[in-house]
Amino acid sequence: MSVIKFLTSKVFLKQLLLAIGAVVVLCFVMLRWLNFTTNHGEFQTVPDLKGKSLSVASIELDENNLEMQVQDSANYNPDYPKFSVIDQSPKAGAKVKEDRKIYITVNPSGFRKTTVPDLRERTFRQAKPTLEAVGFKVGKLTYVNNIAKDLVLDMTYKGKSIKQGDKLPKTTVIDLVLGNGNRPGGEANVEGDSVPENESDDSNPSSDLNF
Repeated sequence: MSVIKFLTSKVFLKQLLLAIGAVVVLCFVMLRWLNFTTNHGEFQTVPDLKGKSLSVASIELDENNLEMQVQDSANYNPDYPKFSVIDQSPKAGAKVKEDRKIYITVNPSGFRKTTVPDLRERTFRQAKPTLEAVGFKVGKLTYVNNIAKDLVLDMTYKGKSIKQGDKLPKTTVIDLVLGNGNRPGGEANVEGDSVPENESDDSNPSSDLNF
């Protein structure tokens, strides 16, 4: 009976109310502190940095109280200036907290270099897809007297002979020297910029298959 009387007494009720009030005040103070330290409800808009230099991107991020984290890129994008921003994370327009790191990808100075493949004893039909598969382009075709018709005899870049293992930037245009099917001392050499006749017949649907 004494416990029941105590629980229903004014002293207990007063202490209970004081305890509840203390908890409410403590919760209110904690929420206010969290709002202050975490900037609750306050966000920064990520600016669009694509195509901008690192210096300009850094200034814009500083103005928005954001941090920049630079990531290199192995793939050159010709649509953007060298050493400019080609990608960013988070994307432009995203809402983030202050001091958030914005990861940006920088455009390198040019295409990465690729190894020239071995085209010796290969026909043009084999050489063309081999070059294109590693990122090169086929340029001018020069025909010289050789009984092996359309066989690759030499590769040149800007007029200089190149060989297997040489390093050239991706998308480099490589010129080819091919045999014309004539014995040495026959017809004069011929230069061209298209594929051999027997390789460009669009009427044959299987002409581009089985390289």
